[in-house]
Amino acid sequence: MVGYCNSGTRNISITQTALNKKLVILGAGESGTGTAILAQKKGWDVFVSDLGPISEKYKSELNSYGISWEENNHDGGRILDADTIVKSPGIPDKAPMVKAARERHIPVISEMEFAQSYTSAFIISISGTNGKTTTTSLIYHILKNAGFNVGLGGNIGLSFARQVALNNYDYFVLELSSFQLDGNIHFKSNIAVLTNITPDHLDRYEYDESRYAASKFRLGMNQTAADHFIYCSDDPLTIQYMEKWKPTATMHSFSLKKKENSSAWKEDHYIYIQTLKNKYTINMQEITLRGIHNTYNTMAAGIVSGLLDVRKESIRESLMGFQNIEHRLEFVTKTNDVEYINDSKATNVNSAWYALESMDKPVVWIAGGVDKGNNYEELRPLVKQKVNLIICLGLDNRKIHQAFQGDVDMIVNTMSAKEAVHVASRLAKSGSVVLLSPACASFDLFDNYEDRGRQFKDAVRNL
Repeated sequence: MVGYCNSGTRNISITQTALNKKLVILGAGESGTGTAILAQKKGWDVFVSDLGPISEKYKSELNSYGISWEENNHDGGRILDADTIVKSPGIPDKAPMVKAARERHIPVISEMEFAQSYTSAFIISISGTNGKTTTTSLIYHILKNAGFNVGLGGNIGLSFARQVALNNYDYFVLELSSFQLDGNIHFKSNIAVLTNITPDHLDRYEYDESRYAASKFRLGMNQTAADHFIYCSDDPLTIQYMEKWKPTATMHSFSLKKKENSSAWKEDHYIYIQTLKNKYTINMQEITLRGIHNTYNTMAAGIVSGLLDVRKESIRESLMGFQNIEHRLEFVTKTNDVEYINDSKATNVNSAWYALESMDKPVVWIAGGVDKGNNYEELRPLVKQKVNLIICLGLDNRKIHQAFQGDVDMIVNTMSAKEAVHVASRLAKSGSVVLLSPACASFDLFDNYEDRGRQFKDAVRNL
């Protein structure tokens, strides 16, 4: 079983002997497989159960470690014989097997919780509706270039548990989704970064915005005044809900609008970063990231870097050399004087807003997919100003038609990335940009947003 204790100013977890203890892992994706590897290495009797099919990649890996698994089934007798259950983040609390385990008082914990019990590394966690992947990648890039022994994981790249199992890092930079935060009780971040809160995944939270916000503020749970909580003071929902869930850590804000009481702010073409130990400036014209949203991301990363005493010159070099992540405002190519940009990671309205805001050419906008309760009203001013044509990519496009039919010249329905790109290439005018920024989830036509983005890029390159 897993137990926890406080050590000084940090909430270090300790693990009692796992020998002959039964651990069941629900879900065999990257999170579940990484957890299985860590648990097996630490002496647990491990069983992995997935109600759906397991990919050949993970089957092979589980077999190589001698870990038992099942797919397309949950063996209730074996699962409910566990001493502890680790639930993959995509499985909701209302899932029958999770409810059954809790009724029998079997601890059901998260991968984050389990993995942290086997490391004393310094944890930097990033969450938020938008910007968390770019901010996470940027912080990791800065620390790695500065010589830190640092790992990257969570909702990006390899799972936290896998990294703990296979590496011995002094620092971890972790992107955490709301789903990964929900299952935590004792998990603790030394530095927590909350980029923003806008309504997303509300279907998971019974369409209750406050429950979604509460999930995000779990980022600061178990922190003390010796830890740090970084947030955007320009974000109204963050400020609104902070009054209810007051973090106990030392607070640092970043803002484009005000300097007073901010640890990072903007004046003219400069970002100013000020922490207790450090003060430095960043010339925005020297960095690779563009757009308002990336200014916020850079501010957050700059505060983290200042708190960790990264040299100013090293920070500047990293910011000048950083390349944006795949599927986030990723330039694909330019052909026939038309640019193609892959922003498939924009799975909500707010992400699409930032993408459209950063465009400085007429836009052919490819949007649509699985609507998560979207309110498109906030996009209408940008659509009227910048978008000539909307190409819908999804099974049900009615809400997009209803929202924008009076704002653009044409709305076209398509059923594949190849078809969407073909239509865009025929209708886009010279000097414009074709932007895939769906504002919706991808699961109607694609495996995930990565699959959607790669199919888009393949179609563009095959024009």
